[in-house]
Amino acid sequence: MEISSILTAIIIGLVIGALGRLVVPGKQNIPIWLTIVIGIVAALIGTFLAAAIGVADTDGIDWIELIIQVALAAVGVSLVAGLYGRRR
Repeated sequence: MEISSILTAIIIGLVIGALGRLVVPGKQNIPIWLTIVIGIVAALIGTFLAAAIGVADTDGIDWIELIIQVALAAVGVSLVAGLYGRRR
């Protein structure tokens, strides 16, 4: 993985966090900065997973990688929303 791939994953992570939050039903009482952090982590992990299964480098848009990233972000948002809601 190159530096440009990591930077791209971080930038995409900003959007992935928002998409992950939209996928999760109901209202999540977590701050937006936490959603962004979850999105960045999900984008990085999703990129590594896509590379591991061999779908990271395709012609055009990497739809499978994007789906993996959004799914990871949705799981992360729901887990953190549950933990964050109980803490308050």
